[in-house]
Amino acid sequence: MNSSGRVVVVGAGPVGLWLAAELALGGATPVVLEREPERSPHSKALGLHPRTLEVLALRGVEGGFLRAGGRTSGWHFGMLPTRLDFSGLPTPFPFLLTQPQAETERLLEERARALGVEVLRGHEVTGLTQDADGVVLRVAGRPDVRAEYVVGADGAGSAVRAAAGIEFPGTESTHFGFLGDVVLADPPPLPNGWHTAEGALMAVPLPDGRFRLVGYDPRAGREPLTLDGLRAVTRRIAGTDFGAHSPSWLSRFGNATKVAARYRQGRVLLAGDAAHRNFPAGGVGLNVGVQDAMNLGWKLAAVLTGRAPESLLDDYHAERWPVGVQLAEHTQAQTALITGVSPEGRALRKLLSELLAGDRALLEALAAKLSALDVAYPDPAGHPVAGARVPLREGLFEHFHSGAPVLLTTGTTGPDGPDGPDGSVAGVAAVRVTPDDLPGTGVAAALVRPDGHVWRAFEDADDLGAIEAAVRELWPPAAQFRSTLKE
Repeated sequence: MNSSGRVVVVGAGPVGLWLAAELALGGATPVVLEREPERSPHSKALGLHPRTLEVLALRGVEGGFLRAGGRTSGWHFGMLPTRLDFSGLPTPFPFLLTQPQAETERLLEERARALGVEVLRGHEVTGLTQDADGVVLRVAGRPDVRAEYVVGADGAGSAVRAAAGIEFPGTESTHFGFLGDVVLADPPPLPNGWHTAEGALMAVPLPDGRFRLVGYDPRAGREPLTLDGLRAVTRRIAGTDFGAHSPSWLSRFGNATKVAARYRQGRVLLAGDAAHRNFPAGGVGLNVGVQDAMNLGWKLAAVLTGRAPESLLDDYHAERWPVGVQLAEHTQAQTALITGVSPEGRALRKLLSELLAGDRALLEALAAKLSALDVAYPDPAGHPVAGARVPLREGLFEHFHSGAPVLLTTGTTGPDGPDGPDGSVAGVAAVRVTPDDLPGTGVAAALVRPDGHVWRAFEDADDLGAIEAAVRELWPPAAQFRSTLKE
């Protein structure tokens, strides 16, 4: 392969593909190396959460996903009987989009390739060395590859993480779940769920007419799952096997939970399952990984193209590592509820479910956590709004399609400069909004990062000096401002 690629992304799953697309959009030259020769037909994940849909909408590509997937406003926390309700969340996408990971990967690869990304399959990275100027990757049976930066998006068993010497502390598996994608002769009604002393079970419909039987078996270990074994555990938990037959995928998974000690080691960075591993409770892993990629993509592209200093990459760890820790904590809490099959565990589940049913605020808080709409990043400037996600309404997403920052303002000023008096300069658009479009109280303007989080907030929309300084800091070359913002 051509070894002149400035950044190599290892792993062509959803995280690696979205990251590569973001890098290309930002002017970098990414190459994706994938160990497997073909895209997997199996789907570990089956859903996209509201914040992930917002991420896709920020680049204008959500339409293909929405057309392909189904929608459900109800979701679960730890398989408790009281379900969360996404329908009231402050987003244009108040639902879980049910879609197999295989289809998600297909659409994301289309996006990456359309932006000129080279995706090379059958390229297994076996090691790396790095120096002050770049990274050399060893690829099995192929010439070494040199890049300025490397991102490991190669899953929980990340070869990149191991070769970079990044620790992966946490807990090993003590409980094991199961899944089987099968045809059901007698499928149960929806929604459904069973939790007994024999384990936990859900039957989830798949687009091809099959069902996924997924749950927890307290008797299971690491042994391979067979169709007879799936039928047996299903009968123990639900009293029937629903006539399960013709499996296309049978698998077990453990509750090992780990978070990388560092998301950055010199010129090597981690994203997705390479950075955090968890029991797949609530279906959040893929979503958090894509959100990692959204956070990293614009920053790494800005560094590679000279728009930002290398120190900007330290913010990636500072912002996303705490999200990985929170992911570990709430999936471990859900694991305790799912695996709580003892009399004491079932009593706790009953109590919590009853409390949730009577506490709307707590239900909304859990929905915001699972959907990642509550994620806010620490602000070095100290403003209470900076770092917060902007709850964009439909019609505002289009201004972020180029991957550049956007100034949302209630005032009459906007950027002007060598790009012409069109309300933008150096790719930074200025958009007139109402106070309701801005987060926080008393905020009159906000410079919003390419990932939809506030960079700086202003109480005076016509404070040209402060706004210009913020634009200079975030997105050189700096803008000059004029007195009238075009509608």
